Amino acid sequence: MSVRNLTLMTDLYELTMMQGYFKEGNNQTAVFDVFYRTNPSGNGFAIMAGLEQVIEYVKDLHFGDEEIAYLKSTGLFDEDFLDYLRNFRFSGDIYAIPEGTVIFPREPIVKVIAPIMEAQLVETAILNIINHQCLIATKTSRVVHAARGDGIMEFGLRRAQGPDAGIYGARAAMIGGCIGTSNVLAGQMFDVPVKGTHAHSWIMSFPDELTAFRTYARLYPTSCILLVDTYDTLRSGVPNAITVFKELRAAGNLHKGYGIRLDSGDLAYLSKKAKAMLDEAGFTDAVISASSDLDEDLIASLKTQGAAINSWGVGTRMITSSDCPAFGGVYKLVALKDEATGTFIPKIKLSENTEKVTNPGNKTVYRIYGADTGKMIADLIALTDEEYSESQPLLLFDPIDTWKKTRLAPHTYVIRELPVQIFDKGRCVYQSPSVMEIRDYCFKELDTLWDEAKRLTNPHRAHIDLSSKLHAMKNELLEAVDTMTHSQGR
Repeated sequence: MSVRNLTLMTDLYELTMMQGYFKEGNNQTAVFDVFYRTNPSGNGFAIMAGLEQVIEYVKDLHFGDEEIAYLKSTGLFDEDFLDYLRNFRFSGDIYAIPEGTVIFPREPIVKVIAPIMEAQLVETAILNIINHQCLIATKTSRVVHAARGDGIMEFGLRRAQGPDAGIYGARAAMIGGCIGTSNVLAGQMFDVPVKGTHAHSWIMSFPDELTAFRTYARLYPTSCILLVDTYDTLRSGVPNAITVFKELRAAGNLHKGYGIRLDSGDLAYLSKKAKAMLDEAGFTDAVISASSDLDEDLIASLKTQGAAINSWGVGTRMITSSDCPAFGGVYKLVALKDEATGTFIPKIKLSENTEKVTNPGNKTVYRIYGADTGKMIADLIALTDEEYSESQPLLLFDPIDTWKKTRLAPHTYVIRELPVQIFDKGRCVYQSPSVMEIRDYCFKELDTLWDEAKRLTNPHRAHIDLSSKLHAMKNELLEAVDTMTHSQGR
């Protein structure tokens, strides 16, 4: 991110709209929300990720000589607009829900308040970054949940859709709960653990399997995981590994974390047989790691079958989120500022699909927890000028089925505002935590969910409610648009 100017990583229509606003003298302050409509992979929630890369992108927004020359070569842009771009810098405000937070459909996860030309330009890149990392972090959290406490290693670089997807996918996977990645560049960039063993080619390059194992153990005694399925897992690989482990133990050089890796075959059967052989030889604490096109469904199935696997290397299906390859986040205009009064005029997008009708206005999100359990009760989307107190009763109701209501008594709940300010008048006012700190925070976030919300199949759906004031505003706008439409029709 730091060595590339990503300013032109945008859709052409963002720039043509910018020029249109410029020509019309319209640079009204606008509010745009980033949100998504459906949890990926049938999950009960998603994980926020990618904010640090959004910050880097916005900080570096500028049109250099090469960018200006290219835009001029298209023949679409006039010289006065290009002169404006030469001095362009982002001057707006950005609010966002921090990385690692559990998030839900329809609530604003990023909010941009900026002159409309600036707010329009950043749309594509923000969506590109947030959509990708939220997707992979969420997929990873499913894989981690399926493993029931076993370590998950991210091994997907060679199958990711290009270098950036491999690098930032690894970052998102660490946020989602992985214990390490095979991606060395990601390890360097984000200061996360790098892990790996050896390939079948290592075994095949030696005269025999035992020699290959002995050589590897001599070189890497503190991380001795031996790949045992090159030739015959149970008749050759595991016995040879046991021989090497006995030699390490006799030399006083058998370190914690030693073990074997399975990369093919019936993983449930082979792992149970291998476990029995290792136990009989006195290596009851040996790691049994597995790879081979794993995902949350296969891991859950292997767990159900009693597989003796306690470490998992997951690659292709996690780094690509193969069952759900897109997150679906959108960027919608929700308010325009009346420069004379300083107030925000709410805007709404209509659709025949109820789920696609936007929530208008300058909003924030509150999370409501049970005071006695610490578990999440609901999220409340409200206007920024609303105030709440835990000493007062709180009415929650479904924004679609409004008859579904819950009234919380005073002091029975805890309320927390989720978004924090990231940019203030173009200046970054937020310091991103480290990836490992975000990972730890993500685990704490997941602990606030009931187990039913974390099921891989048919999870409990969280309640995402609108405040009474926001709900009334939305209905007024819907009625006003309906009246205007019928009037124009007549």
